[in-house]
Amino acid sequence: MTSELQFIRNYIEEIAHISDTDWDNFSARLQKKELTKKTVFLKEGAVENHISFIQQGVVRFYIPKEFKEHEVTFGFCFQNQFVSAYDSFLTQKPSLYELETLADTTLYSMSYTDLQEVYKTTQIGNLIGRLTAERLFYIKSKREQSLLNETPEQRYLNLFKERPELIHVIPLKYVSSYIGVTPQALSRIRKRIT
Repeated sequence: MTSELQFIRNYIEEIAHISDTDWDNFSARLQKKELTKKTVFLKEGAVENHISFIQQGVVRFYIPKEFKEHEVTFGFCFQNQFVSAYDSFLTQKPSLYELETLADTTLYSMSYTDLQEVYKTTQIGNLIGRLTAERLFYIKSKREQSLLNETPEQRYLNLFKERPELIHVIPLKYVSSYIGVTPQALSRIRKRIT
């Protein structure tokens, strides 16, 4: 399985070298999960017990509501990114939101217990933890700044500027929720742009 995980090692080694011993310790604890599109793999009220790396697919962060049309989408994670309900993972308290795949998704996951062991037994463990925390903080910070400083049109354009192919993967109802407008307002924004 180690060669199958080379893409994760490459990602880590963009920041720092990882010894073969540390890599073997880390990679042996990863579990592959293949999820189909529209799979909710963390429910509101459950404790997040895994941190995962996305090999392929898209994950949506959202707050469920009684009526699906009122759900609040507040984040997305993509291929070659860490994903987790990180606040629940850190505190080991119930999550206030859910994680759902928007496409068939392959994850490599590590449990909270295993990650604590990696921290204790490897030199690279704390770097991996820091990378994960920084990435998930960046998503949160970017979202907050976007809501405060940009128009809905700018938020829409920015979402797809970096990954234009995602316009075909993310349903427009989630895009409208993410940028903070109604589906009708998003339709008007799209007409103005085209």
